[in-house]
Amino acid sequence: MQLTQERYGDALVLNIAGRVDNSTTDGLKASLDEHVTSCRAGGNRLVLDFSKVDYISSVGLRVLMLAARQSREQGGIIVVAALQPVVREIFEISRFNLVFQCFGSVREALSKVSPAGLAVYDSTHGT
Repeated sequence: MQLTQERYGDALVLNIAGRVDNSTTDGLKASLDEHVTSCRAGGNRLVLDFSKVDYISSVGLRVLMLAARQSREQGGIIVVAALQPVVREIFEISRFNLVFQCFGSVREALSKVSPAGLAVYDSTHGT
């Protein structure tokens, strides 16, 4: 699993790639912990880009649940974008689509959580 980030105004997009399972969740948790602390009212809006995630285990879902809980308690916004079919099915079966707002693309997520971030995204992606 690899994680990179891109900033668009007040939105931070975390691009996650690979499998999120027992062998990679410690790295995901450490990365998310670092960013979730800034995901509070008036702070960063986090968009988790799952376009390159091909699998997530229950341990990975737990890490996401803890991040969502912390963000909510702080008044922050964290959403998920671009779930691949297998991962989308896992989210639906586990009802994580009720824990997170899920969007079809990063652009769609930004349009809902950060209009200013969307403007920056569009200007850098030629949309």
